[in-house]
Amino acid sequence: MTQLRHRILLHAYVTEKSMDEMERMNKLEFMVDRRANRAEVKRAIEDLYQCKVAKVNIKIVRSGKIATVRLAEGFSAEDIGGRAGVF
Repeated sequence: MTQLRHRILLHAYVTEKSMDEMERMNKLEFMVDRRANRAEVKRAIEDLYQCKVAKVNIKIVRSGKIATVRLAEGFSAEDIGGRAGVF
């Protein structure tokens, strides 16, 4: 199962907009495998970072698939982002 989580989440996706969303709206962005769906992304993030995910949005761009994840109340995107390698 651990290998599956690492195959779904490729790396954190960091831009100015994603950093602003992390501070204001408690959201993180990740590049994910093209075959991953919302439920798989949610499960992988919850298992890997021991947090609760409120919502997952996915967009497909030229470079791949980006998942925007809103964390539930009580969990800080900045703390999770630090563990994910954003900083």
